[in-house]
Amino acid sequence: MFDVILLVVWGVVTWCVAGEGGFGAAVSCLVIIVSGLLAMNYFEPFAAFAQSNLMSSGAWPYRWDVIMLVGLFGGLVFGLRALMEKLSPRYIEMSGLAHDIGRWSFGLIGGYVTMAFLLTALHTAPLPRNFMEFRPERANLFNIIAPDRQWLGFTQYASESLFATGRIFDGPVSDFIDDQADDNRNTVWPSFPIRYASRREQFAAGGLIAAPTIAPAAPSTRQGSGTGAAGF
Repeated sequence: MFDVILLVVWGVVTWCVAGEGGFGAAVSCLVIIVSGLLAMNYFEPFAAFAQSNLMSSGAWPYRWDVIMLVGLFGGLVFGLRALMEKLSPRYIEMSGLAHDIGRWSFGLIGGYVTMAFLLTALHTAPLPRNFMEFRPERANLFNIIAPDRQWLGFTQYASESLFATGRIFDGPVSDFIDDQADDNRNTVWPSFPIRYASRREQFAAGGLIAAPTIAPAAPSTRQGSGTGAAGF
């Protein structure tokens, strides 16, 4: 059932984006991707601010992450789409095969990214660690592919390389030095699925939130010590 819901989300968004024509679908696809990247990079500081200044009692510390993540994404999609319509108010027509290939290709990409983003947002929701067919270790689309982990990997890559601004998404840095590397750059240790799986497990057990909203610094591994996460 869970996998079918993901397919429905993918299909509905694909249909809506493709309905905008070749050029409109390309713009909407770009807006979806950029909005998702911005939301992923900045939802944790916004959630930490809301927790500190708005509501911090009861289950609210567990709620702010998903509220800010989905809220930022939705707001950015509508805002950037409206901005693009202001900048380019005329409909740019594409004809023939280019129109059909363009609108369905960008529609499929936009739908997949939206589905992957919402699946990733479920990691931050105040739900049990495992619910329905969702498990952080599972390939959550028919146990074949993992759109959430694909999106997390793309966000990590874009944050470190394409849109590097000094703040790396999910990027606590350790002082581990890779002797095989060409240089002595610090190693980034992503922990998003592990951190939020632990938070959901803690929430389901009725415990108070202990971990900070923003990713903590990774422990040193210079002495060869290390930690693992069973199932990941």
